[in-house]
Amino acid sequence: MQQEFHEIFVKYHEIITLGVYGTAIGLMLIGLYAVLMKKNLVKIVIGLSILDAGLHLLFIGIGYVQGGTAPIFSPGYEDAGSKMVDPVPQALVLTAIVIGFAVTAVALSLIIRLYKHHHTAKIDQIKSLKW
Repeated sequence: MQQEFHEIFVKYHEIITLGVYGTAIGLMLIGLYAVLMKKNLVKIVIGLSILDAGLHLLFIGIGYVQGGTAPIFSPGYEDAGSKMVDPVPQALVLTAIVIGFAVTAVALSLIIRLYKHHHTAKIDQIKSLKW
């Protein structure tokens, strides 16, 4: 079963890669649409999270090396340096996921405070309120 999957993956590698890139760009466009066009602050934060997920997928897709190995030097594999996957994009995406989660939590808590104060989460209504 695993051998069959590997053969299919090798055969259709370019199509799968374009699918990953297309999905990443699609997620980024959906998130950008939500950020620019929606008036509810919760929907804007959700759009930012979707945009963030698209960026993470794009970075992971760019950092992939077909036939690559884990970036660990072991005895007997000293010549495998050219086939190793770069660990920097993976580490950056892992860090970005944690930071994105924290930013989303803070943004949602600020929206809750704003809602308690103004009794609305819509940008147009908040802008029309005077101090």
